[in-house]
Amino acid sequence: MKNLIEFIKKETVFCVSFVLALISFFLVKPSIDCISGIDFRVLSLLFSLMAVVAGLQKILVFRRIGNSLLGRLKSTRPLYLLLVYLCFFSSMFLTNDVALITFVPFAILLLPMVDKTEKLIVVVVLQTIAANLGSMLTPLGNPQNLYLYTVSGMNLVEFVMMMLPLWLLSLVLVTLPILVMKNEPITNVEASRLPARRHDFEFIYGLLFLLCLLTVVDVLPYQILLAVIILVIFISDRSVLGSVDYMLLLTFVCFFLFIYNMKQIPEVVAWLSSIVEGRVFLVGVLTSQIISNVPAALLLSGFTNDFKALTLAVDAGGLGTLIASLASLISFKLYSSYTGAKKGKYFAVFTIYNIIYLIIVISFVLLTQKMFW
Repeated sequence: MKNLIEFIKKETVFCVSFVLALISFFLVKPSIDCISGIDFRVLSLLFSLMAVVAGLQKILVFRRIGNSLLGRLKSTRPLYLLLVYLCFFSSMFLTNDVALITFVPFAILLLPMVDKTEKLIVVVVLQTIAANLGSMLTPLGNPQNLYLYTVSGMNLVEFVMMMLPLWLLSLVLVTLPILVMKNEPITNVEASRLPARRHDFEFIYGLLFLLCLLTVVDVLPYQILLAVIILVIFISDRSVLGSVDYMLLLTFVCFFLFIYNMKQIPEVVAWLSSIVEGRVFLVGVLTSQIISNVPAALLLSGFTNDFKALTLAVDAGGLGTLIASLASLISFKLYSSYTGAKKGKYFAVFTIYNIIYLIIVISFVLLTQKMFW
């Protein structure tokens, strides 16, 4: 019983999606046709990207990049900017959660070394916001983008141009607080010691990442990508396959089944469509605050064809509550493990920044929608 409770706490979103899928099969006569509601291209791409990024993480590629940049810093403001920008820009290709898993511990390690522990909370909060907002520019940045990019039929250029105005605003938003911080000299920061580079694995994972990109732009069939990823990683380092977030994949499957079954009930389709119609952006933002933005994207996509507004909604909706983006929970857990962590203060600072930024982002989208979208 205790293990079950721990599992529910750890995988709450999956558990909710599983219950919804189960209930939907009581409302609709079970049929083998429900398999057609599962988007295997999205699942294959998501699995492949998670596996490749896990491999790159294991050989410390991202830590080496951070180390090489760190050695050039002479004062605190560039250090804060580096820690935040690493999350902002890397999240476009690594996903927001991987960026935070990689670089939040970097901040927790470095700031006490330069006697700036008092800045740790605000820097980690800004890293979290940076990862959530920076990831919006590309389909690879987060799971909801990859899914909506696939089902919407948009091409890569169209997707990037759609998100560019909000992404540029986001870059300004994560930069401004740091510019008003006091800039002080630092002299005792040293790059952390890392094992020798594995050039062979760097080449392998770099090539696999390129194959993922080719599949995203529809040059390579996803079936070939999936087969190559599994085969190459199994031969080179099968332990990487254990780092994939299979619960996230199963969450997608459950929501796919739930949405498929709900769409078999005309009354439900009419009701949900009436709620979403003409209010996709605001409904998407609000739904993200309650169930987080990935499930919100999966749920609402079944009842609207306005994928541009929905993409903007769930990406902006990653701001706000601590559960609006699951990546935000990752940062909170990482900070909480730090000796001397002030969880209450972190939650307060996180909430203040996120609410202010969410208001700004919503206002920007609503005021400029005719201009950009």
